[in-house]
Amino acid sequence: MKTELQKMLDGELYDASDATLVEMRDKARTLTAQYNLQMGKPLAERNDTLKQLLGACSTIDIQPPFFCDYGSHITAGENFFMNFNCVILDCAQVTIGKNVMCGPYVQIYTAYHPLVAEERIKGPELASPITIGDNVWIGGGAIICPGVTIGNNTTIGAGSVVTKDIPDNVFAAGNPCRVIKQINPDKTEFV
Repeated sequence: MKTELQKMLDGELYDASDATLVEMRDKARTLTAQYNLQMGKPLAERNDTLKQLLGACSTIDIQPPFFCDYGSHITAGENFFMNFNCVILDCAQVTIGKNVMCGPYVQIYTAYHPLVAEERIKGPELASPITIGDNVWIGGGAIICPGVTIGNNTTIGAGSVVTKDIPDNVFAAGNPCRVIKQINPDKTEFV
C-alpha cells in the first residue's frame, strides 16, 4: 500500500494531514523562517540554510522572504535567482534549469484540488510536477500552475498566469499566458 507521500509524488489523491507530510512541512517552515531571518546576511551564509531546505541546488540566490511547502521537492540548476516574496508549493517535483531568473512575487504551484465540490470538501489534494527549462526569465507576479513545462530560453511576462506548457524560445504573457512572439537569438530585444 502506498504512503501518502508516494501518492502525492505520483499525482494521486492524497491526505495532506498525514503525519509524515505534516512533519516534512513543519521542518520546511522552520528552515524557511530561519532563512527569512537571514535577510541582509551574506549570500554564502543564507545558502547554507537553502542547501538544508532544497532537494538539490547549485549556485543560487533567493532573496528573502521565500516560502515553500516542503523544499525537498525543488531542484535548481546553477545561477538560479529568485527575487523577494516568491512562493513554491512543491507538493510535486519542481525542476528549475540553469540560468533561471524570477522577478518578485513569482508563485509556482504544483498543488491543486478536485473540481467537484463533493470530492473537494472531503479534503484530498492533488499535485502535478512543474519543469522550467534553462535560461528562462519569469517576470514579477507571474503564477505557474500545476503540471506546466516552460521551455528553454523563454521569457514569461510579468503578471502572467501560465496554465499550459510554453515552448522554447518565445515571449509569452497574459492571463491565461499565451505565446506573443518567437524570440530570435541573433537579435537583441528587450521586454
